[in-house]
Amino acid sequence: MVHKLNNTSKLILSDAKKGKIFLLDGATGTYLQNNGLVPGGCPELMNIESPQVIKEMANNYYKNGSDITLTNTFGGNYFRLKHYGLENKVFEINKIAAEIAKSSAEVHSKKYVFGSIGPTGEFIEPLGSVTENEMYDRLLEQMKGLHAGGVDGFLIETQIATEETLLAVKVARENFDLLVLTSMVYDKGPRGYFSMFGLEPHKSLDLLYDAGADVVGTNCGNGSDRMLEISKIFRENTKSPLLVQANAGIPIIKKKDIIYPESPEFMVDNYKKLIDLNINFLGGCCGTTETHIKSFSNIIRSHNERI
Repeated sequence: MVHKLNNTSKLILSDAKKGKIFLLDGATGTYLQNNGLVPGGCPELMNIESPQVIKEMANNYYKNGSDITLTNTFGGNYFRLKHYGLENKVFEINKIAAEIAKSSAEVHSKKYVFGSIGPTGEFIEPLGSVTENEMYDRLLEQMKGLHAGGVDGFLIETQIATEETLLAVKVARENFDLLVLTSMVYDKGPRGYFSMFGLEPHKSLDLLYDAGADVVGTNCGNGSDRMLEISKIFRENTKSPLLVQANAGIPIIKKKDIIYPESPEFMVDNYKKLIDLNINFLGGCCGTTETHIKSFSNIIRSHNERI
């Protein structure tokens, strides 16, 4: 069982605990849809068929200030790839995706790559039909590919199922020496914020840190106003490292086009407040572009120069 972090993971975590803020990238899906991904197509297959597009995506984010980019593997698990007849290419797709991002990171100074691990789309028994052992093996399969490709950490992101999230942390902790970040989605209702299965943000902190996560946070589902509200709840309940990646607002459909309403200028105002809360890992989710990232980079750089 692996408990210790490797030197790179130790350095990132140590810097975060000292007050440095790391900037992640913006939306992957938004970028790919604008650069050749056909409706209904498999984003992860582009790692094999259009590697230059994937490399240029990472380059664009690095050039605009990202310290960390994510691999194009959000749906790179067995269950999601099976929809495209690619279930036998899980290791290959994840390894190639990591190698592409790392090749871009190496061109720049002090840049990192985190492996993106999205929800599998299945549920563990008794809620679903997948056994815990099978889910463990499928998560391990994806992580092995990412690790072989050279990622510097795992971001278990956009999670809705508590059991799957906890199991993913367990898989990462038992088999690898990499930084583990977890990020769940919360919806706002009359009684506050809850995950799909009723987990409140402050309760997720203890669960996920105790399970072995190094960083806990939230992404997707909310614009920057609501992410700021969730972040305040987080920070009132922990001094440990946190992650936030907001959408560029809630999408609006106009003439069949999906429009994300939050401009870089609008989001920067809220991200300044997230910096004041010492949210250690900041990035963008759906609808955010390299323009958003560049704006975030300017204010984060100013913060980091003062610490």
